[in-house]
Amino acid sequence: MIGRALAAACAVAGVFVLAGCAPGAAPTPTGAPATTTPAPASPTRPAPSSPPAATAIQHIVVIVDENKPAHSVIGDPEAPYLTSLARAGALATAYSAVTHPSLPNYLALTSGTTAGITSDCNPPGGSCLVTGPNLAEELDRAGRSWRMYAESMPAPCTTANTSLYAVKHNPFLYFPSVTSSAGYCAAHDVPYSRFAGDLASASTLPAFSFISPNLCNDMHDCSVATGDAWLKANVPAILASPAFRTQRSLLVVTFDEGDSGDNVVACVFAGPAARAHVVVATPFTHYSLLRTIEEVWGLAPLTGADAGAVAMTGMLG
Repeated sequence: MIGRALAAACAVAGVFVLAGCAPGAAPTPTGAPATTTPAPASPTRPAPSSPPAATAIQHIVVIVDENKPAHSVIGDPEAPYLTSLARAGALATAYSAVTHPSLPNYLALTSGTTAGITSDCNPPGGSCLVTGPNLAEELDRAGRSWRMYAESMPAPCTTANTSLYAVKHNPFLYFPSVTSSAGYCAAHDVPYSRFAGDLASASTLPAFSFISPNLCNDMHDCSVATGDAWLKANVPAILASPAFRTQRSLLVVTFDEGDSGDNVVACVFAGPAARAHVVVATPFTHYSLLRTIEEVWGLAPLTGADAGAVAMTGMLG
């Protein structure tokens, strides 16, 4: 299945210069250094020999879509915008979710563990909470702002599902350190309608933003074409925002899980902090993305899972 994902990326090799597209090429073993093949250096933007200092990244925006294996979106005619974003930035071709169903993957991304949760349960049930450390706590301690933006959530910190809003796609509501204070939660876990105002200036955009489109726009209940249209309508505003035009900021677009086989999903880095026109064939997981955020901002790993994960710094420009 990893081969299928890599083949999908190779299918658009007219723009990509791909690692692992040569006949017989195999993915880099887990734990090996990142394998990257940059496009020929442009006279105006030479490819860096190594990523700049990670601490120079001011903002990270993560968008998580739903339930699509990598080969069904990258290079697919129904996903021209996401494919073009991958062509322009950095694409991981062997990036895997850690399990099924949705919720444990979101928890892995934001706390370094699934906490033994194996269902899409809703908080505040005691067996459906993550009481250990989480990314929100670490960002707070480091003095970095953060906010969760959930599309179609009717009010901040809503823990009941609606026809378009799924609590299982809002991982911060599973952390008692976030929800124990109503005021703190309401300031940090907000409807996506708040995002445009925050995006208006670099000073109002949080250092870390986690965006969950609604159940139609994230491709969960609607088509790949619908989700791609949402990205086309929303991502350009992010990339054109003051935080991305005047500062070194990073946009990540990925998916919570793929199919029941290898669980390989698309993961794209875009924006001024992403390397341009590069494909990385090193195996990564959601823990790798968390580890990358930690390395970027000098945060300690939350668990052994993210501590042992390979960071995706080779995709940073």
